[in-house]
Amino acid sequence: MGTLLFISGQEIFIILLVVLLLFGADKLPEIAKGIGKGMRDFRKATEDIKKEIEESTREVRNEISDIQTSVENEMNDISDSITSEIEESAEPLKKEIDEAAGSLQEDVDDINRNLYTD
Repeated sequence: MGTLLFISGQEIFIILLVVLLLFGADKLPEIAKGIGKGMRDFRKATEDIKKEIEESTREVRNEISDIQTSVENEMNDISDSITSEIEESAEPLKKEIDEAAGSLQEDVDDINRNLYTD
């Protein structure tokens, strides 16, 4: 018969026989009905608790999601601000480098012209 909750088929048979002897055949349906009702009530109570936990944590999860969105927006704003400041401060340096490179190129061109014309 296999095992159920670490109890073999022979042990289950002995337990059922003892229950039958203690309560009698006419009480067994009432006992089974009571056990079934108890299991149903327990399952319903468990589902109610799960539903209540889900409802109460839904608010917390929504708040966390709102906070996360707010933090992400703030980080994006800060990142955009830093990027624009870097670009603004790099612009004059870029112009100076371009001017220096142009001046250096003119000097190299002058040197090359002087070398080849002499």
